[in-house]
Amino acid sequence: MTIQECYKKMGADYQEVLGRLYSEAMICKFVRMFLQDDSFQILEEALRRGDVKEAFRGAHTLKGVCQNLGFSNLYAPTYTLTETLRAGQLEGTQEQFAKVAEQYKRTVNAIRALD
Repeated sequence: MTIQECYKKMGADYQEVLGRLYSEAMICKFVRMFLQDDSFQILEEALRRGDVKEAFRGAHTLKGVCQNLGFSNLYAPTYTLTETLRAGQLEGTQEQFAKVAEQYKRTVNAIRALD
């Protein structure tokens, strides 16, 4: 699978990120590095513990990475969750996290299918 096909499979906008990172090689490099990012795991564990502050940190970091890489499919639900956590709330975060987790899995599966 090509990087453009990868973005299509995850539901993200390749042209948007190409306009920012300028080269396919650079995009591929950073997309593969996403698999090493631990912000999703930090978010998941912090929510499990009920730690709003740490969950916010994980969500905010994940949101920023998604924005930089053009992972619009994952950015949107992560943004919503980040704002809930920014307000210091846990109410509603389980449902929001489920949407994040669904798109995270979709994104990771697409990246792992790269040539």
